[in-house]
Amino acid sequence: MRDGVRTLLERGGEFKVVAECENGADAVQVCKKVRPDLILMDIGLPGMNGIEATTEVMRHCPGVKVVILSMYDDENSVVSAIRSGARAFVLKKASSTELLDALRTVARGGSYLSSQVSDRLLTRIQRGDLETHDRTPLDQLSPRELQVLRLVAEGKTSKDIAVLLDLGLQTVRSYRKTMMKKLGVNNVAGLTQLALAAGLTNWNKPDANSVG
Repeated sequence: MRDGVRTLLERGGEFKVVAECENGADAVQVCKKVRPDLILMDIGLPGMNGIEATTEVMRHCPGVKVVILSMYDDENSVVSAIRSGARAFVLKKASSTELLDALRTVARGGSYLSSQVSDRLLTRIQRGDLETHDRTPLDQLSPRELQVLRLVAEGKTSKDIAVLLDLGLQTVRSYRKTMMKKLGVNNVAGLTQLALAAGLTNWNKPDANSVG
């Protein structure tokens, strides 16, 4: 898929692909070095998912504009993507024309949502239930705590998580203790159950290679 997108972007001469990455952590590191104008970010990445990677990219490179590409069109994914700092959310089933339109719009400083997504969000906003439904106990956690929780739910050890997120081992252990206290559970199994119930690992299904 990356080959196809790269060919599409370079064919018209509007865009120049300066880097490609296979996972979120690499995307953050490459962004810090290359400083691209735009990033086309897959939401389903191994390790650090696209939402988390976008959060980290915006922390280190606030001037970069991120377009999220996803096969998921649920509102939670869309809202999380926008809150992480992304300027656009485009479905993988979108046409090449729509993808290019989204990139052009964001490059000019605008924002973009795939039409299917924007229609559903508009309906929910009109009903007044965008913030009242789909709330979970995890809403009280910080973005970094959610990162750690998702990795815990996927069976990663504290040492694994420390390496993946470039954190100290004691820092990761502290996050785990704090999350248990906030969520009212006493062990990793309890954390994992809550994470799975909330669909926190949804974004980590690598449905395609990332696009740098």
